[in-house]
Amino acid sequence: MAVYRVRVTTGAYLGAGTLDSISVTLVGTCGESPKKLLDHLGRDFTSGSVKKYKVHCSAELGELLLLRLHKERYALFHADSWYCSHVCVTAPDGTLSQFPCYQWIEGFCTMELRPGTARTICQDSLPLLLDHRKRELQARQECYRWKVYAPGFPGIVDISSFAQMESDNKFALTRTTPRADQDDSSGNRYLPGFPMKIDIPSLMHMEPNIRYSVTKTTSLIFNAIPASLGMKLRGLLDRKGSWKKLDDIRNIFWCHKTFTSEFVTEHWCEDYFFGYQYLNGVNPVMFHCLSSLPSKLPVTNDMVAPLLGPGTCLQTELKRGNIFLADYWILAEAPVHCLNGRQQYVAAPLCLLWLNPQGALMPLAIQLSQTPGPDSPIFLPTDSDWDWLLAKTWVRNSEFLVHENNTHFLCTHLLCEAFALATLRQLPLCHPIYKLLLPHTRYTLQVNTIARATLLNPEGLVDQVTSIGRQGLLYLMSTGLAHFTYTNFCLPDNLRARGVLSIPNYHYRDDGLKIWAAIKSFVSEIVGYYYPSDASVQQDSELQAWVGEIFAQAFLGRESSGFPCRLHTPGELVKFLTAIIFNCSAQHAAVNSGQHDFGAWMPNAPSSMRQPPPQIKGTTTLESYLETLPEVNITCNNLLLFWLVSQEPKDQRPLGTYPDEHFTEETPQRSIASFQSRLAQISQEIRERNQGMALPYTYLDPPLIENSVSI
Repeated sequence: MAVYRVRVTTGAYLGAGTLDSISVTLVGTCGESPKKLLDHLGRDFTSGSVKKYKVHCSAELGELLLLRLHKERYALFHADSWYCSHVCVTAPDGTLSQFPCYQWIEGFCTMELRPGTARTICQDSLPLLLDHRKRELQARQECYRWKVYAPGFPGIVDISSFAQMESDNKFALTRTTPRADQDDSSGNRYLPGFPMKIDIPSLMHMEPNIRYSVTKTTSLIFNAIPASLGMKLRGLLDRKGSWKKLDDIRNIFWCHKTFTSEFVTEHWCEDYFFGYQYLNGVNPVMFHCLSSLPSKLPVTNDMVAPLLGPGTCLQTELKRGNIFLADYWILAEAPVHCLNGRQQYVAAPLCLLWLNPQGALMPLAIQLSQTPGPDSPIFLPTDSDWDWLLAKTWVRNSEFLVHENNTHFLCTHLLCEAFALATLRQLPLCHPIYKLLLPHTRYTLQVNTIARATLLNPEGLVDQVTSIGRQGLLYLMSTGLAHFTYTNFCLPDNLRARGVLSIPNYHYRDDGLKIWAAIKSFVSEIVGYYYPSDASVQQDSELQAWVGEIFAQAFLGRESSGFPCRLHTPGELVKFLTAIIFNCSAQHAAVNSGQHDFGAWMPNAPSSMRQPPPQIKGTTTLESYLETLPEVNITCNNLLLFWLVSQEPKDQRPLGTYPDEHFTEETPQRSIASFQSRLAQISQEIRERNQGMALPYTYLDPPLIENSVSI
């Protein structure tokens, strides 16, 4: 008689326990155990519990290959959810086998788990294990399906597929009830206290392993409701018309001020701070170095000579690499929208910047269209104060539109959703790349579903607050994706291509490169352990299917993007994985976390403009400036969004934090510890630097970076 000791750990989450009957079967190379009911006196599987059992076999089973968890009806109770963290089995000879699960198991079903040792398909030869991989992926591909949201968009998760899963499928992760198709607009309606329509059905239906935890959901609601109701009670969400004076904007979030938001309010109109935001604001990827001026921006030396000062000229500064350009060409053909029944306007400006001898990036000239001519004057710092301020505000409006739609939502949220979905569909739980990437996909499908239900839906918040509306959003994102490249995606390549590797005081670059290097070192160790040769990469059919699906669904098979459709070497795999993890974590933090800080003072990030771009100089006044800015209710609706997305709900997991132990081998666990140590060192360096700064840059401090796109 052989006795196996089984230890079952239930997750410490609200509602993680179950009343259902749980049994276990052990499968080894020499046979399988009888089905053993796991039952002690009292309730066994409560939240956070660790229970021990014995499984008696007539003979030893050999090397354990699978563990089957059977979840069945207990008495007359209805099926409930159970979150199984992991199961540990000790063999008669003392060998310990760990079986990671870390999943919600719903309905009455059998879940098959493999030992925690990560294995690629090339390392499996037993028909039992190969069949297990195949069946697992088939079931996941039935559950997680692709959907086309709009032409030219990355593929998204089709939430309607969850309703079609049956609770007794072996690998079904959910039990759900049928609902109308997610395109059905009957559920798109207003809720009391919220200024936009919400696609309610899509929020009521989410597969349990990708939805927010109760803690995170509660935290999000408690962040949203007080701010929204506070504005509603003060009448701000319903007040149309212009602001009477700029100072009134200070009172919108009188109780939600931050050090940075107050700094922005005090310095927003100063040229040095305007330039600083290109380096360390929420869109620090917009500018590039020039060697010559483009013909569409006919700035002359005479125009800028008073700013450059004696001893230099525009051509000299170009040769020195001190002239930069922010080009908003993508807005030139963007459709415009009406807000409060009034036509809105969009510009496609060109902003010329100069790195002065003091190391500050300063605006030199602004043209508010892509076509030079008498109706498109070039605005200069030597113009009247109001003319120059209005020109800069138009640029800030363009910054808002490009940042929110492309830098933020397209390049982090939507692309990371595609990475997450391909990972779920093409890599089994035992695959090392699945284990590596899963923590960096946490909650991404859920938060994007929320965004599509509240922001991107018809008459959602985008339609309520932006000058381009939903149609403009669709145009910007599809156009942006059509021009997005692998060089843009990889931080070191991006910085090199833009010619900004040596510009001073570029904290986003400095911190980002440190984090990139830490991620790359970590990924290199993991990849080196599981992929010792080029052949090991090339022959991993699951890995190649994964990268191929990302190429087809995220980048629509566009070869000019430069993204790989196959991987040939461990080095190529390391670069691709490093870029994915960086963009799912650090890049999202850099472009998301500061939105309230830099946008709470609305003139610094106006979401719409009510007057057309000026065609002549000398006409701007305070009154006309206020008449151009968004109306009161538009401002407040937009600032409510900034507040919510900048407040990471509870249940956070900072970069490098992996409480779910998917890797059980000693080597990858050492790599994780080394990664965490390096991140702690980077954090210390950032905090020491910030102590001497008037405006600290904190968005890439590792403890403040979430592992995944989750808000």
